[in-house]
Amino acid sequence: MRTVRVTIDPARSGALPKGRIDRARVEVTTEADIARQAAADEAQAMQDAARFARRVRKRLGFSQAQFAERIDVSLETIRNWEQGKRSPTGAAKALLKVLEKAPEAALAALR
Repeated sequence: MRTVRVTIDPARSGALPKGRIDRARVEVTTEADIARQAAADEAQAMQDAARFARRVRKRLGFSQAQFAERIDVSLETIRNWEQGKRSPTGAAKALLKVLEKAPEAALAALR
């Protein structure tokens, strides 16, 4: 990949390429439109996290109860993750990633 360095002179802002945006659409976008899109993005992220948690558990061959016991969280937490009500964060998210990539080592460490 090639790196291109550009020096921007604020006095000559018209010399910059305009980019690939639809200015008319940007101008008519309201704060409500932005908030609606942000909410939709957040909902999609929650569903992605739910699918990830479910995929990791199923790949390991555990029921929700077995998985909850193995990683020492409540069954309700596992259900909330998989239903998209909550999203794993911090250490739980890291543990799911390790369980996906190196399940034997992670499970051995959790004994």
